[in-house]
Amino acid sequence: MEVPWVKKYQPNSTKELVDQDSAVKQALDFVRNFKKQRKKAILLHGAPGCGKTSLVHAIAKELNLELIEVNASDTRNKDAIHEIIGNASKQMSLFMQEKLILLDEVDGVSGNSDRGGLPAIVSIIESTRFPIIMTANDPFHKKFSSLRKKVTMVQLEPMIYTASLKVLEMICKKEGVEYEENVLKALARRSGGDLRAAINDLQTLVTKDKKILKADLEELSQREQIESINNALLKVFKTTDPNLAIRAFDNVNEDLDKCFMWLDENIPKEYEKPEDLERAYNFMSLADVYSRRIRRWQHWRFMVYINAFLTAGIAVSKDEKYKKMVSYQQSQRPLKIWLANQKYNKRKAIAEKIASHTHSSTKLTIKNTLPYIKHIFKNDKATAESMAEQFELDKDEIAWLSR
Repeated sequence: MEVPWVKKYQPNSTKELVDQDSAVKQALDFVRNFKKQRKKAILLHGAPGCGKTSLVHAIAKELNLELIEVNASDTRNKDAIHEIIGNASKQMSLFMQEKLILLDEVDGVSGNSDRGGLPAIVSIIESTRFPIIMTANDPFHKKFSSLRKKVTMVQLEPMIYTASLKVLEMICKKEGVEYEENVLKALARRSGGDLRAAINDLQTLVTKDKKILKADLEELSQREQIESINNALLKVFKTTDPNLAIRAFDNVNEDLDKCFMWLDENIPKEYEKPEDLERAYNFMSLADVYSRRIRRWQHWRFMVYINAFLTAGIAVSKDEKYKKMVSYQQSQRPLKIWLANQKYNKRKAIAEKIASHTHSSTKLTIKNTLPYIKHIFKNDKATAESMAEQFELDKDEIAWLSR
């Protein structure tokens, strides 16, 4: 059986990781100077496929450390965590080799079956003799509030298209794969920053004669049966036949809420007549009413009505289809929401640290204390340095307070 390429071409040193210089530097410094660190664990966070786990493996190889790797999704309760990680964090290896402990995918520690899991991890961090590195896609969930206080947060950036392309080209050269440049570029783009997915797709597409062609990429897309959102919008906007429009989103890899925002953004671009706009937005308002009923009462049978309003309803809202061509655009609302959430999560993480030292609630700290601390960080460097040490703030948090 052929070795998966994601495993075969996993970086052997930190120098092989692309576009993650800041995270590499922080993680290496943490492991090399572990005995001097105030916090005994770091939490690597970032989008799937950006290299979190690969970074830890590269550090272990580069520094000749025994890597103890545990997937948090498999080791979820207090007893299992103490049995596997607790012992490893205190005992030297059989050959007296230094260790590095990797707790992968801590997002998986959740739900009733995981009762005591996170407190057990916090307890192990406090008493460990060896560096602990954890990974997560989203560490700002409220369940991680106690864990965040005990770790240094290190963010990995999403893989940009050109960086993914370089890795794919390197693998093709080492495997002797002939490829069309445009095909490899398309493969890198479609991965959306997930390098692991791009490598898996590449291995899937390579034929027995070591070639990858445009037809192979098109075949992969057909197998996945994913239709572009633009084609779906055309089926809604460029027809008045409800039977054709109602199946517009059947093969689109987006949830209905995202489709809702796509329609909301592009209806004014497509429909020009006020009466058409009025009817279209009336159907959207009905879809929103049923969506709220689902959230409130969990009546999931209403989904069929939401789909009908957003497709057939909007399609028949116009008296006749518009002949003009429109370049449909994605709504900027998700990006604005994401940016707002990132800002809020950073503020909340800082407030939680301050609240734990000032015996106050996080909510009151955000409302009453944080504005004064931000003022101090902007105007009194000496006091700011003292407060940063007292509240155990990391570099990113200090930078946020100083802005």
